Amino acid sequence: MRSAPLLATLLLAAPAFAQSLQGWVVGVADGDTITILDANKVQHKIRLAGIDAPEKAQPFGNVSRQHLAQLVFQKTVNLDCGKRDRYNREVCVVYLAGKDINVEQVRAGLAWWYRAYAKEQTAEQRRAYEQAEQEARDTRRGLWRDAAPTPPWDWRREKKRTD
Repeated sequence: MRSAPLLATLLLAAPAFAQSLQGWVVGVADGDTITILDANKVQHKIRLAGIDAPEKAQPFGNVSRQHLAQLVFQKTVNLDCGKRDRYNREVCVVYLAGKDINVEQVRAGLAWWYRAYAKEQTAEQRRAYEQAEQEARDTRRGLWRDAAPTPPWDWRREKKRTD
């Protein structure tokens, strides 16, 4: 059974979850979560990879959701998914006509580049997301109009602490 060690090595080296999807966007929950319907009429809850948008109760939360809806609602998107999150959502980069929608949310100033997950991005994605966030900050677009916007991860932690 010389192939068993090779197979074990290949399985350990392969990503635990990687797939490409295509679907019709049927829902936009917030600025970084959508629902698609695939060709088999199966719904997929999608968390946009590499970004974190304001929560609905935060300043710019609804604006972020509305912007994402304008970009993708009732349109066919392509997705590159790399994992599932703790809520069992597929974590994906969403593309529409070849454009990375995730970075578009950051560029509009309606999401942060989620640096905690930068290691899951390609070097090109890291550069693009960082540059998009810096441009939004420099031009005071979206949430960057606030002097000190609260990142959603800090907002969630504070909310959990006070609940």
